[in-house]
Amino acid sequence: MSITVEQKAAVIAEHAREAGDTGSPEVQVAILTARIQNLTEHFKTHAKDNHSRRGLLMLVNNRRSLLDYLKRKDASRYQALIAKLGLRK
Repeated sequence: MSITVEQKAAVIAEHAREAGDTGSPEVQVAILTARIQNLTEHFKTHAKDNHSRRGLLMLVNNRRSLLDYLKRKDASRYQALIAKLGLRK
């Protein structure tokens, strides 16, 4: 249900602001988005897995908090990130 090391490295490389960047809000939100998408696929076959559903809700709330922080600090980076990840219509 979790993402693999290779998937995580690819997400970090794609969204890093500079080499070795793993802590910026963009990278953190991208990793959380990958994990959320992975869990969403899991629930298509395991609809009654309520323990993992709680973890999914925590991931979504954490991502929302990071996005709110980024929106407060730098609205242009926020807009670019949600467009890149396809989070908003």
